[in-house]
Amino acid sequence: MASMTRFVLLAVALAGIAAAQETPAWPDTYVARLQALALVQSFNAEVLASRSATQTLETWCRDHRLADDPSIKADVVLGVAKPATEEQRQRLRVSGSEEVKYRRVRLRCGSRVLSEADNWYVPGRLTEAMNKQLDTTDAPFGRVVRPLEPYRRTFSVKVLWSPLPNGLERPPAGKGALAIPDALLEHRAVVYTRDDKPFSEVREVYQKSLLAFAPPR
Repeated sequence: MASMTRFVLLAVALAGIAAAQETPAWPDTYVARLQALALVQSFNAEVLASRSATQTLETWCRDHRLADDPSIKADVVLGVAKPATEEQRQRLRVSGSEEVKYRRVRLRCGSRVLSEADNWYVPGRLTEAMNKQLDTTDAPFGRVVRPLEPYRRTFSVKVLWSPLPNGLERPPAGKGALAIPDALLEHRAVVYTRDDKPFSEVREVYQKSLLAFAPPR
């Protein structure tokens, strides 16, 4: 009976999280698609202009009231290994023998996952305290390395969803709710210290929870 009770409580908790992550229904209208397009483009531009994706996500979360607490939390995904490629090592300017660590996280605002990110970083270019924090906590990478005054150089942007696939002159005919896919944008960037030394490469896939609020009226 006790195990059954725990199972029911777990199922209720998971259902609550799933419900919290659901995106409020956007109507499948031309105006709503224009609004979604403008918002995705605006977010894309903000990330490109920012020194920190974590900070951009926190601002977006606060401005659109996606959670009571707009601070970004990182859930580290364990059991995943992706060694740095030769091209990544060249971008990071490391030798074949220098260590490059890998960390995969889901960045969330409250219970809403806003980004899934792969991060290859050079521990030898971080402080001992930063490395310990990355190894033992779920702190977002951008917050941990903030003392380095980092900046980003984005070398790849992929738009994974367009609300107007046929162009502005041909509004799609839709009924009911607008179907928003899980992934909206992919960014790949190299992160540098204030002294222009690369220490991290990131691949970020931004999720539909970015639009988890009612369409503007």
